[in-house]
Amino acid sequence: MRLTTIARFAAILLLGVLPQRAAAQFTTYTDLAAFLAATTGAGTDSFDDLSLTDVTPSPLVRTAGAFGYTATVNTTSFFGAGAPADRWLSTNTATDIVTFSGFGSGVRGVGGLFFGSDVGGAFRPGSSIILTAFTMSGRSSRTVVDATLATFIGFVAQSDILSFTVEAVQPLDGSFAWPTVNDFVLAGAPVADVVPEPATWTMMVLGFGMLVLVVARRRTSRIA
Repeated sequence: MRLTTIARFAAILLLGVLPQRAAAQFTTYTDLAAFLAATTGAGTDSFDDLSLTDVTPSPLVRTAGAFGYTATVNTTSFFGAGAPADRWLSTNTATDIVTFSGFGSGVRGVGGLFFGSDVGGAFRPGSSIILTAFTMSGRSSRTVVDATLATFIGFVAQSDILSFTVEAVQPLDGSFAWPTVNDFVLAGAPVADVVPEPATWTMMVLGFGMLVLVVARRRTSRIA
């Protein structure tokens, strides 16, 4: 077997593996129990300490269990929503995008309850929310249509999640919807779910190619 043939075989194998890995980078969950079963060490930030009457400056440094994070808005500030017994994180401007980041290493799961609120901070029925999770190797986005107070969405990635954004789709009737978050969850992933990074896949494929080369040489020497 010639070296060029082996190299071509290794390239084909590499191209076949990496797209499948990219497609499987994220798993999306709509059930909290299933999300928790797929992760470890999950922690929740309920936002129940936020003010309902005053603005909250951005950035906002928070924790969800053992995980720290930073929440920011792209233009103004945060504003509390909900009720005294159940407070939510929302924005002072409807068109603002909320970005969660600064997770540190080991965060593989992010989720929560995501919906729209009105100018008074009450739940706004019929709102749609755009959620996007980012890793070094890609992103996954989902639009939640007609989100409810109990609409859970969680993303679990095969590598560390770097950031997560929440954006409200503005209604076509001229009214507004504010992006709103409740019970924000961060989690790690079980060891069994960790898969090799792209560089590791490359080394594995090249190593396999070299093994084929060695075998081919041995066969040639035997024939000679």
